[in-house]
Amino acid sequence: MAEGMTTMTTNETPDETGMTDDEKRRDQLLAAPGAVEDDAAPRIDVTDRGDGIKRIDIRDDAAVRPGDPTKDPED
Repeated sequence: MAEGMTTMTTNETPDETGMTDDEKRRDQLLAAPGAVEDDAAPRIDVTDRGDGIKRIDIRDDAAVRPGDPTKDPED
C-alpha cells in the first residue's frame, strides 16, 4: 500500500445504540430467516488515500459478488 493510504472499516465507535456500524451490519444480516454467519462476512475493502479519494474494492473472498453469477470474472 502506498504511503499515506490506509484501509478502513466502518465506524468502530459505538453510537447511541451501543453498537458499532460493523455490529449493526452483522446484526441486520443475521436477522433474516435461515441466515448463517457467512452472510455477515465482509464483502468490500475501502482504502482512503488521505486526499479525499476513497477506493472501494470487492474482496477476493467475498461469497457474494456483483455481476453475472454464470460467468467467470475474467470472461
